[in-house]
Amino acid sequence: MTDAPAAAPPVSVVMTVLDEARHLADAVRCALDQDHPGPVEVVVAVGPSTDGTRAIADALAAADPRVRVVDNPDPRGATPAGLNAAIAAARHDVLVRVDGHAMLPRSYVSTAVEALERTGADNVGGVMAAEGTTPFERAVARAMTSRIGVGSAPYHTGGAEGPADSVYLGVFRRSALERVGGFDEAFSRAQDWELNHRIRSTGGTVWFVPALQVAYRPRSSAGALARQYFHYGRWRRVIVRRSPETASARYLAPPAAVVAVAGGAVLGALGLRAGWLAPAGYAAGVLAGSAATARGLEPAAAVRLPLVYATMHGAWGLGFLTSPRALARPVRAGLPAHGRARARGALRR
Repeated sequence: MTDAPAAAPPVSVVMTVLDEARHLADAVRCALDQDHPGPVEVVVAVGPSTDGTRAIADALAAADPRVRVVDNPDPRGATPAGLNAAIAAARHDVLVRVDGHAMLPRSYVSTAVEALERTGADNVGGVMAAEGTTPFERAVARAMTSRIGVGSAPYHTGGAEGPADSVYLGVFRRSALERVGGFDEAFSRAQDWELNHRIRSTGGTVWFVPALQVAYRPRSSAGALARQYFHYGRWRRVIVRRSPETASARYLAPPAAVVAVAGGAVLGALGLRAGWLAPAGYAAGVLAGSAATARGLEPAAAVRLPLVYATMHGAWGLGFLTSPRALARPVRAGLPAHGRARARGALRR
């Protein structure tokens, strides 16, 4: 006599939203329309939106008992606080983190649960599959999947399945989040990477699954891209200050390039011709890298690649170099106490 197959574990999809009226209904629909054979619920934490997001969320919950709405307690609608509130309200022990504008593929949850069961990992996730609709967005999407643009992180560039420093979004065991205290609400950026670092530091495993791909829409202008990467660099410096062992060539290359280019330009302007070698060398490297990674792009996107690479490198490096120590507030893991009984049949190691 053989044992009966284990029942598929129930799953809670958690998201926090702020001014997501345009995408929220489709994101929730995709989260519910999964081929996972177990129960699926969606918990939406809503921040102080001004575009009708709360009304849409409430209507979705009224129309489907699998959808529940909670308040994001942060007055700014910050992501970590909203995720912690949604996690605390979720009923189940497998927690799928989703953005309010992310459209999950139908097999996303079942693929992730299979990976959790097979590997024993605390968090599994995959690729931020950047794709654009305008030439500039398509150039950014190409840069975001290139080692020249973002280094060798698998969740950007892909790669073989296996342990990773971090993954895009993430499907977590509740036990892992409770062990480390949830998302640190001091982080307005880089909160996913910081959380995964704590999971790994406490003996857990973060597992990259290339089949878990979620579409991501890049910024649509150079200014918006620069602001995004400037803040990425600022918050990466916070992580390096707290955990110096995380510093690597990938993270130090952009600030080093900014210093070299700026220093060389100053020396050149002061009459030392050799100083121009640094900015000229960087420009040549960016042009060569753009030519090497532009294959398959239409000309209108390809000609934008040098600007995109320079914007990403320069903004990230400048943010890293100018990151104020005031950002590095003490770690405050903000997962509220969770008083519910564990759901039967929940996934275990």
